[in-house]
Amino acid sequence: MGKACSWSLISIFIIILSFCVSEIHGNKQARALDKFFKAKFKAGSQINRGHFEAPEIVHEAATGADVGSQAGLKEKDRIVSLLGQPKVNFSQYGGYVTVDQLAGRAYYYYFVEAQSSKETKPLLLWLNGGPGCSSLAYGAMQELGPFRVNSDGRTLYLNRYRWNHAANVLFLESPTGVGFSYSNRSSDYADFHNGDKKTAADNYVFLVNWLERFPEYKKRDFFIAGESYAGHYVPELAHTILYHNNKANKTIVNLKGILIGNAVINDETDDAGMYDFLASHAIISDNVAHDINTYCDYKSSDPSDQRSLLCDTAGDAFNRATRFIDIYNIYAPLFCPNENLTKRPKKHSLVTDPCSDNYVVAYLNRAEVQEALHANVTKLKYDWQPCSGVMGRWGDSPSTMLPLLHEFLHNGLRLWIFSGDVDGRVPVTSTKYSIKKMNLSVETAWHPWYLFAEAGGYTEVYKGGLTFATVRGAGHQVPSYQPARAFSLLKHFLDGTPLPDTTRYT
Repeated sequence: MGKACSWSLISIFIIILSFCVSEIHGNKQARALDKFFKAKFKAGSQINRGHFEAPEIVHEAATGADVGSQAGLKEKDRIVSLLGQPKVNFSQYGGYVTVDQLAGRAYYYYFVEAQSSKETKPLLLWLNGGPGCSSLAYGAMQELGPFRVNSDGRTLYLNRYRWNHAANVLFLESPTGVGFSYSNRSSDYADFHNGDKKTAADNYVFLVNWLERFPEYKKRDFFIAGESYAGHYVPELAHTILYHNNKANKTIVNLKGILIGNAVINDETDDAGMYDFLASHAIISDNVAHDINTYCDYKSSDPSDQRSLLCDTAGDAFNRATRFIDIYNIYAPLFCPNENLTKRPKKHSLVTDPCSDNYVVAYLNRAEVQEALHANVTKLKYDWQPCSGVMGRWGDSPSTMLPLLHEFLHNGLRLWIFSGDVDGRVPVTSTKYSIKKMNLSVETAWHPWYLFAEAGGYTEVYKGGLTFATVRGAGHQVPSYQPARAFSLLKHFLDGTPLPDTTRYT
């Protein structure tokens, strides 16, 4: 991904390669992340890659004046039942919240109340990344939501490790053009109109209006979680909440902490950590990793330059080494063996099915499903997709989130960062390098944490309130690959308790 103020030629090799691999694998969230970095490279100075410093640049018009009347809308949003849904004893809601009345810009949400004790459990907002990918597609339907879609594309099965066992969980499709979220103003879809600043502002307006619609959650402990490019979304929304709470001198949103996984948080270390991870896992050679780091980070565009030739050679070697693996889970199957839906649901597993995108696309494009979800009420001119095909290129993307993470620790927020340890795209090494740049003192040294009498991963706790944890055997979308371990991590995060350091824990 390159350093803060320059981009390497090898980034193009990696992006093009990963784009091709994700096309084969069918993971549109992975594809969107690669498309973003490819566009970011090409856009050059058009994208703001500066540091994220002043709170004023996060929000634009997110003030109390943006709160509209929500009277009667909660009950209209209640979902009676979804197509092919097993019986459950918790409530579901879905619908639109207007974030810009003048533009007719509205964001779609899906909300599941806690399985039990909903009155006392916290509220958790989940955001997927991309940028441009749907939290309904991934978080709700393939990772931590109550249901997964069967291979027939018309029935659902229960996720045993659904996160609404521990919290009331809210999924948001954001920004404009993602999933069912839309605008009546065409410019909202234009190149560079969407970006980090606007997304943070709109997400905040969504949230304060949603809390008006569901006022019983206004004083509830609130947490934000997400993965991948949500390493930008989550901190920027948290920062916006703190800004407005401070500006109003009262608690508008009762934010308690954030949880981010395999997250894009610091371009320089994200980049270096990826090369080192692939070398340490015997995918690229140490020499290739060395040559990439040595010869590919420079400003010269002269193809005859010796450094350029050495970079090209390293890039060719990188392509050969990684072309036929899924870089988002280096040990996962690369291909979807059958892209067609099955007549009857095949035996399902909570571990990621490489064809699951296809099942979700078929399910959420069914008219009866959209009607039950109270979605697509304006009859969009395009099909619902897991990652947006109508959203323009990204407008702004700061090079680092580390200043915001420091801010959260200073404000006493709970901050946990987790890494699926077989993701090669934003790998554990990248996150470790990023945390090291924060210069925090260790409070609890690196040690294994346990679930079902075996290591669930490894963890280290830092003074000031930061916990870092790996999830053993998980790829980029941790709750898909290791649902039990992901749920255990979530439960300890919400409870504010250390991850278990004894095998007696079950």
